[in-house]
Amino acid sequence: MRKKIVAANWKMNLTLAQGEQLVNDIVNAGIKLAEDQVVVIAPPFPYLLKVKQLIRNYPGICLAAQNCYSEKSGAYTGEISAEMLQSVGADYVILGHSERREYFHETNAQLAKKIDLALANGLQPIFCCGEPLEVRKAETQNAYVAQQLQESLFHLDAAALKNVVIAYEPIWAIGTGLTASAQQAQDMHAFIRAQIAEKYGREAALGISILYGGSAKPSNARELFACADVDGGLIGGASLIAADFTAIIQSF
Repeated sequence: MRKKIVAANWKMNLTLAQGEQLVNDIVNAGIKLAEDQVVVIAPPFPYLLKVKQLIRNYPGICLAAQNCYSEKSGAYTGEISAEMLQSVGADYVILGHSERREYFHETNAQLAKKIDLALANGLQPIFCCGEPLEVRKAETQNAYVAQQLQESLFHLDAAALKNVVIAYEPIWAIGTGLTASAQQAQDMHAFIRAQIAEKYGREAALGISILYGGSAKPSNARELFACADVDGGLIGGASLIAADFTAIIQSF
């Protein structure tokens, strides 16, 4: 049974005090999680230990980092290794987010190295993929996303892939005023699952969680999560507001 996941990506937002209040509001909201449901909170690096302390008594609520470096250790001032994240209690790590690809020029090859290091250190990668507007307009989004999967994930064996979560980000629908419909989300999620099935078999494809990362909010989360191949969401702006984030969780 694949997991239903709602992940909060705070990005570079909130002070420590604001982050503590947000987590407290979420855990005190009376959310009832089913056995197959997981909430993931990804604060900025300085807050990881504090958030871990705040959620430690709440089964089903997990900690994620927003990134890790592509080398094990060494003279890389300002970078954070997968081993460091594991040592402070992180459960997941977000890799390949569209902002990391755009602003920091992360490549598929670099992300393959990050995936390997995350898995080697017991972290579950939330691997982000998705196409920009010019690719969607050219109707080549399937080939674009397939290449991301092939170059960053498909070197793994089936046993390793089971520990990966995929998040589809239609970059063209994030902060642009354009909106991806539930059908467009479902179509791409189904395509991603079909790519996995072709490479690893149907059972592997049915077991992997694929999240939607295209500006999900309380008003559209229920429709999105009802899609057959959408297993939850990677939430940005709405994860910074406790009422909105808890409403999205309850959309399951």
